[in-house]
Amino acid sequence: MGKIIFIDVDGTLLDYSNNLPKSAVTAIRTARKNGHKVYICTGRSEGEVYDYIWDIGLDGMIGGNGSCVKDGNTVVLDQHISADVERRVVDWLHERGLEFYLESNSGLYGSENFETVGEPVIQEYSARKGKANASMMTMRDGFPEMLFGENLYRDDINKISFILKSYEDHEASKKAFPELKAGTWGGAGETALFGDLGVKDIFKSYAIDCLLKHLGADKADTIAFGDAKIDIDMLQYCNIGAAMGSGGEECKAAADYVTDDVDKDGLFNAFMHFELI
Repeated sequence: MGKIIFIDVDGTLLDYSNNLPKSAVTAIRTARKNGHKVYICTGRSEGEVYDYIWDIGLDGMIGGNGSCVKDGNTVVLDQHISADVERRVVDWLHERGLEFYLESNSGLYGSENFETVGEPVIQEYSARKGKANASMMTMRDGFPEMLFGENLYRDDINKISFILKSYEDHEASKKAFPELKAGTWGGAGETALFGDLGVKDIFKSYAIDCLLKHLGADKADTIAFGDAKIDIDMLQYCNIGAAMGSGGEECKAAADYVTDDVDKDGLFNAFMHFELI
C-alpha cells in the first residue's frame, strides 16, 4: 500500500474564497495514480462537500471534525447528536435569540433568520481570512445549498454552529450541554464569531485511527495537511504533519513541515517534496 493522505478542506485544499487551485487537483489525481490514497479530513459535514470537491477524485472523507468516516461508499463511523439532545439545543438557542445552523450528511439547515442575521458575520469572517470583496459576500455565497427555517428537529445532526452575541453565549452552552463538545470558531480567543456544539470526545485523530483500523493500514504511512488549530491533533497523530504557509502560527509550529500558501501551489509543492508525485 502507498501512503494514506489526509487533507483539510478550508484553508488547505481550498482557499477561504472557496477557490480550488488547479495544481491541487493535479497533485491529488497524480498521487492516486501513483497508488496513494487520499481522504479529506474536514470540519464540514458530507452535505457541505459539494460535487466540485468530489470530482477531484477522492478515496473517502472524514467529516464533522471526526464524527463521520467514509471509505468510498462504506460508512466506517457515523456519530450524531441524539434527537432528544438536538431538540433541547434548538429550543435553547431559540430561547436565547441565537441564530444557528445544523450540519448533517444530508445537508445544512439554517434557523429562521440565519440568512439575514448571519450575513455581516460571514462578511467579517471572510475579511479575517483575507477574502477579496468580503463586504459583498452573501450567505448564499458561503452556503449555497443551505435550507432555512425548516426541519430543525432532526436525528442526523453531527454539529450545531450558532452566532455569538457575546462570548458568554459559548460559556453558557458549555454549562447547558455538558454532554456535548463545545467550541468556537471564526476568530482568536474571545473574538470568536461562532460557537458550536458537537459529539463529545471526537477528534480528527480519533477518526483517522478508526479508518486505519478499517483499512488494516499502518500509521507510519500517513501524511496530514492542515492550516488551523483544529488540525493540530491530526498533524501530530500522523507520521508526517504538514502545514500550509498561509495557516495559523500554532498550526505551523506543530507541523513537521511548512509548505507554501494554499493559493501559491502549497499542496502541489508539498506533494512534490514528499515524492508523492
